[in-house]
Amino acid sequence: MRLVRTFGLAAGLAMVGSMAFAGSASAKPIEHTDFHDEFTQTIDNFCDVSGLTVQLASVVDGRFLLNPHGPDGLAYAHTNTRFTDVFTNLANQNTVTEVGNFVNKDLRVTDNGDGTLTILVLEPGAAAAYGPDGKAIARVAGQERVEFLVDHGGTPTDPFDDVILEEGLVKGPTGRTDDVCAAVVPVLVG
Repeated sequence: MRLVRTFGLAAGLAMVGSMAFAGSASAKPIEHTDFHDEFTQTIDNFCDVSGLTVQLASVVDGRFLLNPHGPDGLAYAHTNTRFTDVFTNLANQNTVTEVGNFVNKDLRVTDNGDGTLTILVLEPGAAAAYGPDGKAIARVAGQERVEFLVDHGGTPTDPFDDVILEEGLVKGPTGRTDDVCAAVVPVLVG
């Protein structure tokens, strides 16, 4: 469900901010932003169940921080995100609510000297799905590490021309990983 998709999204957001910037390690933050988003979308064949159409209503809040570190002033990103997703089966109005939070934190940003950066990102997080009675029916918690290879376009201080060349899982998910679809679909179908 959301947790896997969100980790990927946050990793992408962290990547956008994880570009090299010139400056000293003691410099002020490059960016420090709070964010809020609300959206609704329809998902057909939810959890690969043919004919199961759900409406997803999401609220996402968080904070993004981009700081220069080290003698080269390479920027490190840190994102804290909280979300609430409400999944509603459009055929019968049954709902499941998922609440979670996660962090994306650049652990190491390396200028490879060839026009690219390698960025190692830690992604810890937790989410729980709740049935209509308010009881938890599935939980996912743990962390993973992802590495990105980024072409900085010859301008390590300009993140707007950067391109992600490769993304790879360095350490797979740890912790509790309930089968969220197996828990959620029976509640939604009723």
